[in-house]
This record gives sequence, structure tokens and C-alpha cells, in this order.
Amino acid sequence: MAYFFYLDGVLLPITPGELQMKIKGHNATETLMDETEINYLKAPGLTEIEFECRLPQTPYTFINGEALPAADYLALFESMKTEKRVFQFIVSRMDEQGNLLFDTNIKAALEEYEITESADEGFDILVNVSLKQYREFGTKLVKIEEPASPGEPAKAVTETPRESTTAPGRSTYTVQSGDCLWNIAKKYLGNGARYKEIYTLNKDKIQNPNLIYPGQVLTLPAA
Repeated sequence: MAYFFYLDGVLLPITPGELQMKIKGHNATETLMDETEINYLKAPGLTEIEFECRLPQTPYTFINGEALPAADYLALFESMKTEKRVFQFIVSRMDEQGNLLFDTNIKAALEEYEITESADEGFDILVNVSLKQYREFGTKLVKIEEPASPGEPAKAVTETPRESTTAPGRSTYTVQSGDCLWNIAKKYLGNGARYKEIYTLNKDKIQNPNLIYPGQVLTLPAA
């Protein structure tokens, strides 16, 4: 079974050996007057994600795709933190035949990361990464309508802004360095989950949906 980790569309060069995901709960237990306990079920909290990744500075045969210099990955972590950037965290799981099993696909923010350099690891750098799920939130607009006649109360009408996409319609796309199918689908189709449609249309060019290369010309489905 093969795993591929993406942070903001960037494939980690070496798949972490362990992934921890904690789905927090906010349920509350109360005791009634007769000492019976009851449980108030509440919405789940934000998912917390932890893993350790290795940034190689020596060549390995098992590196995923074309690895960037370790300094580039460290710069990515730093920009995520300092720019308060929200990004997509994706883990793709594939069987021995290269068939996609299922994905973890979460909008997240970088909580903290810890860099370790050790003589035991040679020139490689180890980074402990902590992410937290990000949920969109917004405000509602309230418009006060004047009464039609004196004596009638004013009416409050809630207007909820609608989401819209400005993704341009395209028939083909040339893969750029750092691209992944999820990001291409998000940018040009308005929904990252539609990356499977791109993969299906381009099976003659893509053997593994997690491995695409700069210069490939992909056919895109209708937006």
C-alpha cells in the first residue's frame, strides 16, 4: 500500500512513517436530580493532525517524484505560518496495483512545526508538523425594510452571501512544477474533489493520479 502526502499541493519527498489524526468531541455529560447521567451530543471539534516528515539532503531511490531542496520545504512551512495561510492537506492511499483506495482531504492551517537536525540522521532534516482543521465562517447581512404604512413594525430580512466561482472554462491544461490533480481541479473546475474526473479523462497519460509531471498536457472536463 502506497501513501502520498500533499501540503498546499506540494508532494512531500518521503512519505511519513506515521500519521495521527485526532477528531475531538465536545459532548457534555450531565447528572439529573435522580442521579441519572445523560449525554448532550454536540458538533465535533476541529480535527488535529500530527506527523513527522524527513527532508532529504542526500539522494535516495525511494523519493516521491522530483524532490525539492530541503530549504524549499522549510520555506514552505515558514510561509504557511507567517502568512497565516489556509491550505489543503491531502493523503492519497493506493494499493499494490496502483488503484486509488481513498483520500484524506482536509482544509487545514499549520499550528506549529519543530525542526530537528541530528548527526545520527546525517544531512537529513526531520520536521514534526502539527496541523489543525480549518472551517470556513462568515457573517450574515441583515437588511431592515421600512414599514409599508405608519404603525407597522419594520422587517428584518437576512441575506446570506452566496458562494460563487470564477474558475475559467478550459479544455486543456499544461502541468506546472508543484501541481497536483486536486489543485488543478480546484482552480479550473471550482471543486478539488473533481480531480478524479481529470484522472479518468487522462488515463492514457497518467498511470498514477498522485504523480504528474511538468509539461504534461491534460484534458479537462467541462466546468
